[in-house]
Amino acid sequence: MKDRLEQIRAAWKSLAPRERLLLSIVGVFGGVFVFYFVALSPFLAAQGRASEASLTADSQLAAMIRLRREYDTAEAQLAAVEEQIRGNRDQRNVLTLLEALAKESGVSVEAMKDRRGGSNETYREQRVEVSLKKVTLEQAVRYLHSIESAERPFSIKSLRMKTRADASKLLDVTFSVSSFEPI
Repeated sequence: MKDRLEQIRAAWKSLAPRERLLLSIVGVFGGVFVFYFVALSPFLAAQGRASEASLTADSQLAAMIRLRREYDTAEAQLAAVEEQIRGNRDQRNVLTLLEALAKESGVSVEAMKDRRGGSNETYREQRVEVSLKKVTLEQAVRYLHSIESAERPFSIKSLRMKTRADASKLLDVTFSVSSFEPI
C-alpha cells in the first residue's frame, strides 16, 4: 500500500503545474459528482417521498375526520328517529290517523291502500298509498306538512303530482307514507 502511495506521489510530482491544476479540477468535480449521487441524491429523494407521504397522510386524516363527523351526525339523527319511534304513544290505526289529518287539512282522500312494508329485527314498517283527486297545490302541501309534523313518526317515501286535464289549477296527487313500529 505504501508503495502504491509513493508511486502516486512520484507521478504527481512529475506532472507540469498546468496538468496538476487540470487534474485537481477534474478530481474536485469527480468528488462532487460522486458525493451528489452517492450521498446527497438518495437523501433528497427520501425527503421528497417523506413529504409526499406526509401530505397524503394529512389528506387522509382530514377525510377521516370529515367522515367521522358525518357518521356522528347520522348516528345522532338515527338515535333521534329511533327515540321518536319508541316514544310513539299514538296507537291508532295508520289509515284512521291519515284520514283524521286529511280532514284537519281540508282534503278529501280519494283512496288509501295498505301496501306491504318491509321489516327487520327491530322495526316493522306500515306503508300506505294515498290518492288525492282534484286538490290545489296549497291543500296538498298542507296535508303533506301535517303528515310530516304529526306526533306519530311518518315518512313520505314517494310523491307523484300531475295536473288535471279538466282544470289547470287542480292536481291529482299520489304518495306513499311509511310508519315504523318497534317489534
